[in-house]
Amino acid sequence: MAARQIILFCAGIVACVAVAWGLVTLVKVKRDAGQGTGSAVIATKGADIGGAFTLTDHTGKRVSDTDFRGRYMLVYFGYTSCPDDCPADLQTIGRAMDTLGARGRKITPVLITVDPERDRPAELKEYVAAFHPRMVGLTGSAAEIAQVAKAYKVYYRKPPGAKTASGGYLTDHTSFIYLMGPGGKLRALFRPKTKPEILAREIARLID
Repeated sequence: MAARQIILFCAGIVACVAVAWGLVTLVKVKRDAGQGTGSAVIATKGADIGGAFTLTDHTGKRVSDTDFRGRYMLVYFGYTSCPDDCPADLQTIGRAMDTLGARGRKITPVLITVDPERDRPAELKEYVAAFHPRMVGLTGSAAEIAQVAKAYKVYYRKPPGAKTASGGYLTDHTSFIYLMGPGGKLRALFRPKTKPEILAREIARLID
């Protein structure tokens, strides 16, 4: 009995240490995410992110990833009915593009919807124009969106019964910003809520 109590006591100590270490790590990650320029960029060395896709742009034209070859893409996954995060992050992208000025001409900002059921070309056309004149909106069938989301390691889900005050629904999704190189390979992954000036500065460093 005494031996069992000693084992349980030791197991309890190990569990407490593990929990405490996890809390310290979590606090550090949250603190680092809000400090400094470098914390805006997530290390992606060796990450297999991105890939081939064929979708429909906001003008109704069918486009593929190869149509963007030779240019950088600044990609964001969201949807036009998103109440908070999407508008804020897309505004950040638009402001970063403006800050880059002439250097930004080699970059195409892209919104890929995670809500193809509602985001048709007409809705996307009006929506993306509010954030930047060169922003491209992309939609497609549910299967096409699922394929490109999988390639970019994007999580999205329409929660059952999730309704807004107007009777619509919300879609959960990850909110990273992807800088894809002229060859279609990932160059950088930026955290959500990155400040526009930091985003512009990091992009300038990566494309110059």
